[in-house]
Amino acid sequence: MRGLRLRLWQVGLLLLFLAWWEWASRTGRLDPFFFSQPSEIAGRVWRWFSTGEIYPHLYITTLEMLLAFFLGTLLGVVLGLWLALAPSVAAVLDPYIKALNAIPRVVLAPIFTLWFGLGVLSKVALGVTLVFFVAFFNTYQGVKEVSPVVLQNARLLGARPGHLLRHVYLPSAASWIFSSLRTSIGFAVIGAVVGEYLGSAAGLGYVIAQAEGVFDTTGVFAGMVVLMVFVLLLDAVVGQVEKRLVRWRPKMEGE
Repeated sequence: MRGLRLRLWQVGLLLLFLAWWEWASRTGRLDPFFFSQPSEIAGRVWRWFSTGEIYPHLYITTLEMLLAFFLGTLLGVVLGLWLALAPSVAAVLDPYIKALNAIPRVVLAPIFTLWFGLGVLSKVALGVTLVFFVAFFNTYQGVKEVSPVVLQNARLLGARPGHLLRHVYLPSAASWIFSSLRTSIGFAVIGAVVGEYLGSAAGLGYVIAQAEGVFDTTGVFAGMVVLMVFVLLLDAVVGQVEKRLVRWRPKMEGE
C-alpha cells in the first residue's frame, strides 16, 4: 500500500497541476499563445500517434539514443575499469580527462555536424560525449570503493586477476554502473535531441524546432511531453533490469 499511496500522490499532483494550467489558460490568466493548454497538447500528441506522423521521428531519435547510450556506456565502463586498476596510467591521463569533461557539450554539436554531417552519426557522437563521462566516473569510483580486506582475502584464496575482476571488482561496481545507466539514458536523449534541434531532417528535436519556428507552442509542448514519457519508459526498463541483476542490494524505501 505504501507504493500505491505514493503513486496516487504523484498522479494526483500531476492532475492538479494540469487542471490549474487548463483553467488558467481558459480564463486568460495564462496566455494560450505562450503556454498553450493541456487539452490542446494532449490532442496534438493523440493526433501524432493516431496518424503515425510521429513514428518516423521517434524511430530516428530512438536509434540515435540507443547507439549513443551503448557506445558511451561501453567506452566509459571499459576505460573506468582500466584506469581504476592502473593507478599510474590514471595519474598521467587525469588532467586530460578533466579538461575534456570541462568542455560544454553544446559547443561540440556544430563541430560534429561539420565533421559527420546532418545524419545520425553527428547526433550519436554528441550523445557519446555526454554518456561516456557519466559511466566512466561512476565505474572508476565503484572500483575504487572495493574493500581492501575483501581483495586481500580473495588473493589469499588464490584468486587471479581475472577472478578478481569477475567476482570482486565488477560486483562491487555494479550499483555504481547501474546508477550511471539511469542517468545516462537522459543524457543520451539530450544529445540526440540537441543535435536534431541544431540541424537535422528528422527526429523529435527536429519536430520541436519546426514547431518553434512557426510559433506553434502546442507543438513544442507536445514534443516535450513525448520526450518525457519516452525517457520515463526507458528509465523504468533499466530499473527492472537493475533489480534482476543486482538482487543483493538492499531495497530502498518506496522501491
